[in-house]
Amino acid sequence: MRLDDPVVLDLTGVMDKAALMDRCAVALALPDWFGRNWDALADCLTDLPEPVTLVVTGWQTYARTHPREWGIAQDVFATAVDERPTHLSVLLALGEPREGFSEDPTNRMS
Repeated sequence: MRLDDPVVLDLTGVMDKAALMDRCAVALALPDWFGRNWDALADCLTDLPEPVTLVVTGWQTYARTHPREWGIAQDVFATAVDERPTHLSVLLALGEPREGFSEDPTNRMS
């Protein structure tokens, strides 16, 4: 697991699946063919070109307002980690995001 250069997936302000998919596409620099659905996300996560440590921040509000979708997202992340344990690690940042604080949305894979 690489912790020295993590990719931050900031979900602060995400209120629906479309926004979640958009954030994933940007944070992970997913290919143009990414279809912004659960199957496409699963395919992209298991086909990342280099090992990635993904740190998910600001997820709590989305999890509370869309628990079913958040459950699916967790399953997709967990399955991808199980399929490629040396290639993908997903960490959930605990604690509520502080007001006025947000991660840099331009933190992308190189």
